[in-house]
Amino acid sequence: MTKEKKYMRRLTVGLIGIGLLFSGEAFAFDLSGAWASERELCDHVFTKKGGGVSFAELSDLYGSGFIVNGNAIKGKSASCTIKSTKQDGDTAILSASCATSVMTGNYQFRYKVLDDNTLVRLFPDIKDMTLKYSRCPL
Repeated sequence: MTKEKKYMRRLTVGLIGIGLLFSGEAFAFDLSGAWASERELCDHVFTKKGGGVSFAELSDLYGSGFIVNGNAIKGKSASCTIKSTKQDGDTAILSASCATSVMTGNYQFRYKVLDDNTLVRLFPDIKDMTLKYSRCPL
């Protein structure tokens, strides 16, 4: 595998990490806040700064996460803006425009809300693969 392909694969995985990019406009669910792959590690993934929340310096060592603020979603290495959302049964489908320091692109993500503080990212093309995220109580 070439170095460029490896980078693109890592970038794709990173975007999946922030792949729960969504907007509360179409749903009666408030997605604002910091979300981590492991609730117990919230204090290692995020830190409070100047009245806001940001990523801790070594957050990558403890898991993935993202911060939702309106239609803006920030991951450790990418930022996204929600373009649209729609609901298909109990699954939400989100379209977002994302940018890293290297590239930009449009992505579609699917997720389910399990409860007020738990979401599951779905991968329709990969059977039985999901990523669970919990809202951090910061």
